[in-house]
Amino acid sequence: MAKSEIPVVVGLDNGGNSNNATVLDATGRFLVDQLVETPCRVLEGPEAAVEALAESMEQVLTRTGTRPDQVRAVGLDTPGPASAAGVISSKGSTNFSQPAWRGYDIRSALERRLGLPVVYHNDGNAAALYAHHSFFGADAPNRSSVSAIVGTGLGGGVVERGEVVTGTAGMAGELGHVHIPLFGLLAEGQPVPTCNCGFVGDVESVASLTAIRRNLLPYWLTRYAGHPLGDLDRGRAARQVRAYGIDGDPMARKIFEQQAMALGRLFTIVANFTDPDGYFVGGGVVEATPEFREWFLARVREHTTLRAEQAERARFALVPDLDMAGARGAAIAALKLLDGAAAPVV
Repeated sequence: MAKSEIPVVVGLDNGGNSNNATVLDATGRFLVDQLVETPCRVLEGPEAAVEALAESMEQVLTRTGTRPDQVRAVGLDTPGPASAAGVISSKGSTNFSQPAWRGYDIRSALERRLGLPVVYHNDGNAAALYAHHSFFGADAPNRSSVSAIVGTGLGGGVVERGEVVTGTAGMAGELGHVHIPLFGLLAEGQPVPTCNCGFVGDVESVASLTAIRRNLLPYWLTRYAGHPLGDLDRGRAARQVRAYGIDGDPMARKIFEQQAMALGRLFTIVANFTDPDGYFVGGGVVEATPEFREWFLARVREHTTLRAEQAERARFALVPDLDMAGARGAAIAALKLLDGAAAPVV
């Protein structure tokens, strides 16, 4: 239960199907250590979705025994693309597909609904912020990191001295659309991968669930004739590749080896651009058994080319608490709005 004299912030993570919420007090302690989910209602339009976020906050406050008057600020994250101020792209997005969402200022709308300051990050940046603070703890303000979050697409974020780098239009950290060298990554006769954004040979065109369905699985099924996944609908088959990879299936491991190589090449570019202290990997690709997670992270590290001085200092790790990372990162961002909120997150 929350102590009545301690102010708190709330983190709200908006997803495609549900909202997840958490509470973080001013001492840096999370008051909930599990998912607190409610329906997100984004398909019903902006007004219904904002109301659903308010209901999500109400539920997590009830769950933690926190009074509404203790809340000083709220952190919000949503899938992108959106501006650094929380305005959904004028072209919409996968999650916000109806015309009413185009150019909608979801941060300001939630702020008006709650009557509280609301700080915004996209979901990849929020997860990156949590990974950074979780790994470095009290030393987070002195460290830098990059996180790659592999899901339907490839998100992530860049953190410098404990702060997310957003850029002038909020597009910094769009790691999925960084072009990588493909020589030695593609197998003989494998077509050059394309991305939904229109790019050819970017990271997301290899390292994402969409890439498996669209680019990798069609090729590898021609090299493993009679594979059980060849009998399934392509979308369903793509979603099952991870389970096969966990079991050590040779074809699935080939696919994940290519994805790890793509991330390693991305991190190699990052190493020569920002030279971070930490490299983090998260998302569905590592929501698996410990053996598979460690195998995949080791492959990423193997394919990341660092100078000797960098290799001595750099740390590679998995994003912790994957399902809760977005809400927790959003809460950390909100905590910075509190006066004297310098306590490390625990």
